[in-house]
Amino acid sequence: MTAKVVVLGAGYAGAGAIQQLEAELDSADITWVSDNDYHLVLHEAHRVIRDPRVKDKITLPVHDIKSPSTQFVEGTVTGVDTDERNVELDSGDEIEYDYLLVGLGSQTAYYGIPGLDENSLTLKSLDDALEIHESVKEAAGEATRNDPATVVVGGAGLSGIQSAGEIAEYRDKHRAPIDIYLVEALDEIMPGQDPELQGTVKKYLLEKDIEILTGDPITEATEDDIQFDEGDPLEYDVFLWTGGITGRAAMNDCGLDNEHNRVTTEANFQTSDDRVFAIGDCAIVDQGNDPAPPTAQAAWQAAEVAGENIARSIRGQPLATWTYDDKGTLISIGDAAVAHDIPLVPVDTFNSSAAEFLKKAAAARWIADVSSIGRALDAWESL
Repeated sequence: MTAKVVVLGAGYAGAGAIQQLEAELDSADITWVSDNDYHLVLHEAHRVIRDPRVKDKITLPVHDIKSPSTQFVEGTVTGVDTDERNVELDSGDEIEYDYLLVGLGSQTAYYGIPGLDENSLTLKSLDDALEIHESVKEAAGEATRNDPATVVVGGAGLSGIQSAGEIAEYRDKHRAPIDIYLVEALDEIMPGQDPELQGTVKKYLLEKDIEILTGDPITEATEDDIQFDEGDPLEYDVFLWTGGITGRAAMNDCGLDNEHNRVTTEANFQTSDDRVFAIGDCAIVDQGNDPAPPTAQAAWQAAEVAGENIARSIRGQPLATWTYDDKGTLISIGDAAVAHDIPLVPVDTFNSSAAEFLKKAAAARWIADVSSIGRALDAWESL
């Protein structure tokens, strides 16, 4: 009997796994389910904050990624029943599976901070990026030089830093009266990263007139201001929150071992149910004392092994073990970029045109891998 394999999510994990499954399984019945009929190059979504036209360069239609034999279903997953082996959609439809790969990504974590959910924007989708652009544009249009708009970005990880950089580029391009604040609860930006990288990125942020506030957690957000544990409240016109992730609500009561709706797996991506595998931001993969970060890079790597392991499981073969291979960090601050710990490069941290090229090349390579070289070349200037 032909195995029914269902893949949930069209992020890096889902898109990469679909192609691996198609390569591994000649006769399987593969169904791909996603909220949207395109794959978003999410680590470049911050570019849309500055220029909405970029959206056409970083959205790849699913039909350019999958083979004609793979069925695509556009719909939002509302639940997974591992006992009955089916996936529940918001339409009320159910999709049966023999093997399931969960790559649903994550949603924003608010850590129980009052008002944070209701009063902040997020950057988890293309619509989010477009909303941030419109909000910044509207706030700038109502501001004056004597009374500038205040844009606050909460969370100084990769997403927060890159978003602040794009807002600064928008401000400078349009000569818009905007004050930008980057807020981090911990003492340093990019918490846990190499101090050399932190220092280089901070230098660029300050050069772009982005004020950095660290070491003072947000305790509440109202419609008008952000309140801190120690400092004075900060009034804002636009508030973007990028401070953390948690699992999708669809994984509530799924019967799988999980932490905050992020499914826990072995290093082979197999969950507590041997017919269900999970990858990407929705999963916590056992990597011992050095867990893989919730990044595009990790999801790209995981997708290949996860797809292979589902094929191995169907064939009754031993599963392969995945170990995350850190290829370094690439981060953009507007048009500038910083590279750190890149293999075969003798300098730990650099911020020249070479870093900008590598940042573009990483995104272009992914687009070429899952779509075509032509699409990658067309997107190059926007990356």
